[in-house]
Amino acid sequence: MKVIDRTPFLDQQGSISVVARVQGTLKFGPNWFPETEAQRPVIAQLDRLLDKGFALIRNFTLPGSDIIIPMILIGPGSMTVILASPVKGQFEAKETEWNTVSNGVATPAKRNLIDLLLKLRRAFQKYLEINNINTPFQVDAVLIAIDPGANIESIRPAVRVLRSDAIKQFANSLNQTGAVLRAEQVLALADLIIEPQPSTTIVQEGEAPPPQTMKPVEKRAPAAAPQTQIPNAAPKAPPKAASNAAPKAQPAQPARKKSSGISRSQIILLAGLGIVECCVVIAGAFALFYLTP
Repeated sequence: MKVIDRTPFLDQQGSISVVARVQGTLKFGPNWFPETEAQRPVIAQLDRLLDKGFALIRNFTLPGSDIIIPMILIGPGSMTVILASPVKGQFEAKETEWNTVSNGVATPAKRNLIDLLLKLRRAFQKYLEINNINTPFQVDAVLIAIDPGANIESIRPAVRVLRSDAIKQFANSLNQTGAVLRAEQVLALADLIIEPQPSTTIVQEGEAPPPQTMKPVEKRAPAAAPQTQIPNAAPKAPPKAASNAAPKAQPAQPARKKSSGISRSQIILLAGLGIVECCVVIAGAFALFYLTP
């Protein structure tokens, strides 16, 4: 089992110093450190009992809040939010109630662990929804009392309540759950929960990438329509330009040809008239010269 430890104030040796313990208590309350330490024996047993292909995220703080999900256990066919508690004494887990029992009388406990666990599960489910991470299985909730002296009477509790000696049975039930994900997908899903990346979601993204890759195509299609309209509009412009150019060229060239043809005929006619006039002048001069006494 791969353990991804996100416990606040944890040093490199995996322990919490006295100063860090005080800081965590001031920030998260007096139950933070005892419940963090209660996780250790649970994780050790699960690591020994579970088959390969499981991943556990420890003390994951939901981004943008101070909500810490104690343990998120992900398997090939299950996902479970686990709350380990070091409580001692006699308790009654009745639906959403968490009561202390004294002399056969049940009274509400100062801290309702069942209600707390339900809120943690809802917060985690909301986190998955916001980040578009879908799983093929529901998120379960399990409350584990690690102290052997804790006696719990369960009456249709809203969450699964276990004593320390029932962890083995719990692990066996998870091992027997039908596998939906492969081992590498479980690890990838755990990483995705830590750092959401919608484009690479394991379970949902197996379905999501097709729509995401299709959407850009659908968006480009409308964009291509204007491009096809622009070329259609462009061909219309050249005919207008050609029609505007043609009238300018036709009047100019033919006009020059006609004017040059008329001038030549006129020149020839004038030349002929000139020759005739010259002949007349010569004849007149000859007549005057010879006919004058």
